[in-house]
Amino acid sequence: MTSKTEAKFKINYAKFLKHLKLKGLQPSTIDAYARGVRRISQYFDAQIDHLSEEQLLEYFNSLKESHSWSAVKQDLYGLKFFYKHVLRKPWEHVDLIKPPKTKRLPDIVSTEEAKQLFMATRILSYRVFYFTLYSLGLRISEGLSLQVGDIDAERQRVHIRNSKGNKDRFVPLPEATLDVLRRFWSIHRNPVLLFPNRRGGLKGAHTAITPLDRSGIQKTLRIVTTDCGIKKRLRLIA
Repeated sequence: MTSKTEAKFKINYAKFLKHLKLKGLQPSTIDAYARGVRRISQYFDAQIDHLSEEQLLEYFNSLKESHSWSAVKQDLYGLKFFYKHVLRKPWEHVDLIKPPKTKRLPDIVSTEEAKQLFMATRILSYRVFYFTLYSLGLRISEGLSLQVGDIDAERQRVHIRNSKGNKDRFVPLPEATLDVLRRFWSIHRNPVLLFPNRRGGLKGAHTAITPLDRSGIQKTLRIVTTDCGIKKRLRLIA
């Protein structure tokens, strides 16, 4: 990779991130598309402006050996977005990938398994986060987006904003969950975020402007699941 090629990619990648944000995509989608384009760039030494069908076939076949179909699709969609909005080029490989159609039932966490997970999670913020997801039936992204003002104790409900499909919805708020969240908030007292990041410790949590780290949440969940001897491919709710 030449310095000129790398510099060109960095400029285009910065444009790419701006377009992703301006198109109103969900944060999880932005992360997936950005990760995909970075991965493709690394594979082709930042020379991704003129990829042929043969090169793409080579890349996606290689990726499928080590990643899920979901990752393959996200990389494809991210690259298509990059070509359309940054390079302003038509995408000619629309039918390149067709994942097999599958319908799987999700692994359901039993009440006892959930209790095991909560008890085995030593980090308080993660323990409260997992309990909140489980009791409210939320996705990880929805839990991370929760703000103090979304908790309506009087009506016993939680306002979930920008959910799947960019839609809002209300979910019931159990008394036990409200009690746990109140006690947790009394520790960090962040005026906006319900689950502020932990990088600055307790003092930093009070003034944090970003939520808990998603990768840390998922990594800890995998470790705790293994420690508890739970064999399910567990995400609580993805």
